[in-house]
Amino acid sequence: MRNLNLLFFLLLALHLSSVLSWKKDEFRNCNQTPFCKRARARKPGSCSLIARDVTISDGDLVAKLLPKNPANEEDRDEIKPLILSLSVYQDGILRLKIDEDPSLGPPKKRFEVPDVIVPEFSSKKLWLHRLSTETINGDAVPSSVVYLSNGYEAVLRHDPFEVYVREKGSGHRVISLNSHGLFDFEQLKSKGEGEDWEERFRGHTDRRPYGPQSISFDVSFYSADFVYGIPEHATSLSLKPTRGPGVEDSEPYRLFNLDVFEYIHDSPFGLYGSIPFMISHGKSLGTTGFFWLNAAEMQIDVMGAGWDAESGISLPSEKSRIDTFWMSEAGIVDAFFFVGPGPKDVVRQYTSVTGLPPMPQLFATAYHQCRWNYRDEEDVDHVDSKFDEHDIPYDVLWLDIEHTDGKRYFTWDKMLFPHPEEMQRKLAAKGRHMVTIVDPHIKRDESYHVHKEATQKGYYVKDANGNDFDGWCWPGSSSYPDILNPEIRSWWADRFSFENYVGTTPSLYIWNDMNEPSVFNGPELTMPRDSLHYGGVENRELHNAYGYYFHMATADGLVKRGEGKDRPFVLSRAFFAGSQRYGAVWTGDNSAEWDHLRVSVPMILTLGLTGMSFSGADVGGFFGNPEPELLVRWYQLGAFYPFFRGHAHQDTKRREPWLFGERNTELIRDAIHIRYMLLPYFYTLFREASTSGVPVVRPLWMEFPYEEATFSNDEAFMVGNSILVQGIYTEKAKHASVYLPGRQSWYDLRTGTSYKGGMTHKLRISEDSVPAFQRSGTIIPRKDRFRRSSTQMVNDPYTLVIALNSSRAAEGELYVDDGKSFDFEHGTYIHRRFVFSDGKLTSVNMAPTSPGKSRFSLEAVVERIILLGHPHGHKSALIEPTNHKVDVELGPLGLQWGGSSAVVTIRKPGVQIADDWTIKIL
Repeated sequence: MRNLNLLFFLLLALHLSSVLSWKKDEFRNCNQTPFCKRARARKPGSCSLIARDVTISDGDLVAKLLPKNPANEEDRDEIKPLILSLSVYQDGILRLKIDEDPSLGPPKKRFEVPDVIVPEFSSKKLWLHRLSTETINGDAVPSSVVYLSNGYEAVLRHDPFEVYVREKGSGHRVISLNSHGLFDFEQLKSKGEGEDWEERFRGHTDRRPYGPQSISFDVSFYSADFVYGIPEHATSLSLKPTRGPGVEDSEPYRLFNLDVFEYIHDSPFGLYGSIPFMISHGKSLGTTGFFWLNAAEMQIDVMGAGWDAESGISLPSEKSRIDTFWMSEAGIVDAFFFVGPGPKDVVRQYTSVTGLPPMPQLFATAYHQCRWNYRDEEDVDHVDSKFDEHDIPYDVLWLDIEHTDGKRYFTWDKMLFPHPEEMQRKLAAKGRHMVTIVDPHIKRDESYHVHKEATQKGYYVKDANGNDFDGWCWPGSSSYPDILNPEIRSWWADRFSFENYVGTTPSLYIWNDMNEPSVFNGPELTMPRDSLHYGGVENRELHNAYGYYFHMATADGLVKRGEGKDRPFVLSRAFFAGSQRYGAVWTGDNSAEWDHLRVSVPMILTLGLTGMSFSGADVGGFFGNPEPELLVRWYQLGAFYPFFRGHAHQDTKRREPWLFGERNTELIRDAIHIRYMLLPYFYTLFREASTSGVPVVRPLWMEFPYEEATFSNDEAFMVGNSILVQGIYTEKAKHASVYLPGRQSWYDLRTGTSYKGGMTHKLRISEDSVPAFQRSGTIIPRKDRFRRSSTQMVNDPYTLVIALNSSRAAEGELYVDDGKSFDFEHGTYIHRRFVFSDGKLTSVNMAPTSPGKSRFSLEAVVERIILLGHPHGHKSALIEPTNHKVDVELGPLGLQWGGSSAVVTIRKPGVQIADDWTIKIL
């Protein structure tokens, strides 16, 4: 036993020393990944498949894919056709599936990822009753054409095989697959005598019992200026070419969930999560999307202009066509084409397939304080009291792995945390919450009840020999729940009950880390690909979805714990398509560097574009010790992240907001105050995301889709449709160039100064804030009184900031519910629309008023209405229906800010936020 312990600590020391800086030798590149190397070696036009036996069956277009000219008669006899189906769904969604023919007895069924597509999506299917044929480009064989939506058609070209979407009438292509003839599908086969299918990497052997089974194909986006998406990579928002003239020694964008410590920025290397969803955008055609539902490792090339110059393939002349090449180790083709045509349309279409993000609890949208690790209950109490002493609000205090009894999750270290329930109640008395970490690696200890039960029930992932997989992680020897199995997910969810997770209270929520899964002694620090899951599925087939199922089971556990009455909060590091349904994610183990502050913006924007609205980056950087200026700038930017958390590694110096001198404490306090002031606006945006899929923070081009200057801008971003934020990414910066899009003006968020839209402004900046602007024509709800936590602000009065456009008009919304329960699903909420026009502000109800439904009650009033861009001189305003007058005067834009100019203010109108009313300036 002593030798085993020694071995563990040696392995752990080796792991920690290797991850103090990112070492690419730990991970495979394309040339070391046989399926990627084979696929990249293929030449355009090498696909010989043609579509035959095309017909309509069960509302789908179905066909067989066969080689056009088998090399000889023997090949002809051995040919196993692929089965293709095209399905059409509401809102212009086309689904393409290609798989082996199950009637021909393949060695096993290829894996199709379950529980990602939402159940209601199947009801949106449009049943095809007929297809038309058309001869395209002088082909010898007519192609099949089916209706997709008003304005669009789907085409299956028979010979050569190709699938594409085109505009009706004009025939302009939108998206196509296999236009360059790069499609390849390696069918499963039984191993012949003497065949060696094993793959080796850094001392690890992958048996590959079913041989090569990869799939690859090209996808083209037409009239596209840029492509985006396919997280997670620490790189620019618009995806740079990885192959073609002028691109040397570049790797494809990799999608393979890995535990990557201290990752490097500006790299196509895959990180903790994978969403194989790409979006294109261009000025002329708009926005389109392509999603491949496949959880195996994927590599994606973005092809530079001229990559196919010698292919001899003639495509419709498109100056701005972008070609991409998709490669995966396993799975099937299960692909979705989204026609847009607008950015928000594509996001809506994608989330109609994979699901909408849920409405978070209010506290989760506020500030979180985390560290690896707060030492003990005394440390927790000290940190909590210091926030109060320095008048800094926060809502959640987090505990990392050291709070447990020897890295056994669902336990507490009894010496350091002897009274966990009392500790949580003290926080809850101030409206605050706690989050504890629960990772998937279960310590292999016969005295540990979770391990004992999982072993007895056979609930662990198996190794290639059918034994419980044993890998090394924080506890030492560990096993991993086979979370693909619904029964095991249910068992895992039950671990979070108050009876099973002793010492927890209703104010405690959960953090899932290391769920890629991380295995310190595994190949590439993860689970071997030939490990076995439920139903004989290999890890290579579902790897990227393991963390997704773990996130799902944990969130379900919190819903169960609260008897379906309490919204869960679960933060996950690993993610996959659909993870947005189960909580928040963050960008993992970043570093205290200006470049990591900079890259956090495109990373979060990309997550939002691919469904993950609730995301953020560790403020200050997880690794390293930030200089005070970097830390302050990170708080100032992080205050606008959807998920706002400060976090740090255990080897870093303590960095609570009050430890950097009085002035820096003041600046950080001010940044956090900005977030709390804007919580009503943020919460309203989370409501929008939960009903439409449109992310909380957005690229500029999502709001200004025709402005080319916005297409590759990832230094600035929109918070909703009303606020533009520009980060400061360099040390000792004195000026910043800020592009303000649109034809209307923008107002500085702190001073009210007006700036013209449609141009770049060189602005002098101060240490007080990062540049942030309110868009004219919008109304933002605020709360200007600062409390200890968001839950203590519930009945505080509102301020409405109205930024008038050139027509002296503006509009905005406010959504309010109880911030914690599911009652809003039954209509128990306030949803107001504010419209200012012709000198009059009107509040209109947008919530349902069905008889029998309880109405959400809130006593909060509007205490100030600020009018930016309104002429001075008016003295009063009339409030209807109460028919009383209130004063109009000049007042500060922010009650806590110095330096803001006096702005027109309606003081103490006193109207209830939930009521219908009108205020007319006299």
